[in-house]
Amino acid sequence: MIVVTVLAALGLSFAGAGVASAAPSAQAAAPPVTALATPITGTAANGGSFAGSFTPTKFSTQNGNVLAAGVLTGTVTDASGATVGTVTRTVSMPVTVAAATCQVLNLVLGPLHLDLLGLVVDLNQVHLVITAVQGAGNLLGNLLCAITHLLDGTPTAGGLTALLNAILALLGQL
Repeated sequence: MIVVTVLAALGLSFAGAGVASAAPSAQAAAPPVTALATPITGTAANGGSFAGSFTPTKFSTQNGNVLAAGVLTGTVTDASGATVGTVTRTVSMPVTVAAATCQVLNLVLGPLHLDLLGLVVDLNQVHLVITAVQGAGNLLGNLLCAITHLLDGTPTAGGLTALLNAILALLGQL
């Protein structure tokens, strides 16, 4: 479970720099873990652009959704490519977890020999693996993963937030 969460944390997909909103930091945030810096780029209607990175410092839950708070740094340029300014702000962004898979069935049947009244059936080893892929529009994959993990205590958004903050704290100690 921890390995999946670490991979999910490293594979976070942010909704985009346009969704970022300035968030005043009421409490001192942990120093950013630069190994987790995610490249952020964007363009403006007037031809200008932004190129920088977002480094998470804390995760939180709001209305059942996971938010990543961190430091956004980058450079703003105009349509000609000239630097207009630099940005260093604490921002909060919604987080989506990259598509996850779960193994539904792993069945291995050994070789089989049947003699049915003169009809002989020989079957070599069969290895059947069924994997469900979760994500938007994957109704059957989402359903089978939910059923597969029904009894293992799949974390809620709050539980996932706590786990991500614990991982972030551990990475900050490296």
